[in-house]
Amino acid sequence: MLDPQAKSYLELLASLGAPPLHTLPPAQARLAYKKARALAQPQPPAVAAVHALHAPGPGGPIPLRLYRPFGAPASQRLPVLVFLHGGGWTIGDLDTHDVVCRELANRARCAVCSVDYRLAPEHRFPAAVEDTLAATRFIAEQASALGLDATRLAIGGDSAGGNLAAVASLLLRDAGGPLPCLQLLIYPATDLRCNTRSHAANGSGYLLTRELIDYFVGCYLNHPAEARDWRASPALAPSHAGVPPAFILTAGYDPLRDEGADYAERLRQAGVPVEYVCFESQIHGFLTMSKLIDDAARAFDRCAQALQRAFAH
Repeated sequence: MLDPQAKSYLELLASLGAPPLHTLPPAQARLAYKKARALAQPQPPAVAAVHALHAPGPGGPIPLRLYRPFGAPASQRLPVLVFLHGGGWTIGDLDTHDVVCRELANRARCAVCSVDYRLAPEHRFPAAVEDTLAATRFIAEQASALGLDATRLAIGGDSAGGNLAAVASLLLRDAGGPLPCLQLLIYPATDLRCNTRSHAANGSGYLLTRELIDYFVGCYLNHPAEARDWRASPALAPSHAGVPPAFILTAGYDPLRDEGADYAERLRQAGVPVEYVCFESQIHGFLTMSKLIDDAARAFDRCAQALQRAFAH
C-alpha cells in the first residue's frame, strides 16, 4: 500500500495545479522544483560549519559545499561523503539538497561535500560525470587541508546523483583510485533504456512520471543511443568487479525501483558486498520530503548506519 503521507503529498501537489515539470523549459523547471522542495522539507538542521569551496573542473570551477556535523570539533579529521544531488541531471542544486546533506552529516557523524556539477541541457553527457570525478579527486587530494580523512571517503547521491556516484565508482576503479569505501546509491538511475517492469507499473501518478523521465534523459543525452553507454547506464558496464561496497535504497512506487534492485544483484554477482533495502510503500524522492513523510527519517538512519560501518573498516 502507498504510504498515506506520500499519498497526501501527491494530493497536495495536485491541488496546487502547477504545470508538470516536463512541460517547462529547464530554467523554469529548476525554479518550480525549488518551490516544491521548500514545501516538503523542514528547516535546515544545525551543523558545526558550512564552507563554500571550488574544485577545478574541465568546464571551469565546480562549486562545492562542505558540511561538518553538529558538535564536531574544528580539529577533528572527519570521514567524508561526496554527495551528488538528484534532479535528472537537469534540475536541482546545492540548495535543493541542503537539508539532505545536513541530515546525513549529523546522523553519520561525517563531513558531507555536496557537488554543484554542470547541468543539462546546457551541459550534456558526460559533463556531469567529468565534474563528479574532478570534485571527488579534489576532495581526496585536499583532504588534509580540509580536515578530512582521505582513507575514509564515500561517494553517493539520490536518483541522477546515484547514477553519477555509480558511474564514478566504476571509472575510479578503472583509473586506479582514489577508490571510495562505499557507494551510497539512493533510488539510483542505473539503466537509461528505462525498460523494467517498475517503469511500466509506476510511470504515472507517483511524481516521477514516464514523461518526466523522458524529458530528463532527453536533456542529458546528446542522442538516444548514448543510453547504451555504461557511463550513462552503469548497469551496462562490462564488469562490476572491484567497485566499492554499496548500500542501495529504493522505493516501491518508484519507476526506478527495479533498476536499483537489478544493480544490487549485478554487484553481488560480481563479488561486491551489497546491502539493499526497499521502502515498499514510498515514492521516488521521499528523502527530500522529510517535513511531511516520516519514512525519510528512517531512510536517513539506514544510510547513516551504512556510512558508519564503511568508515569503521
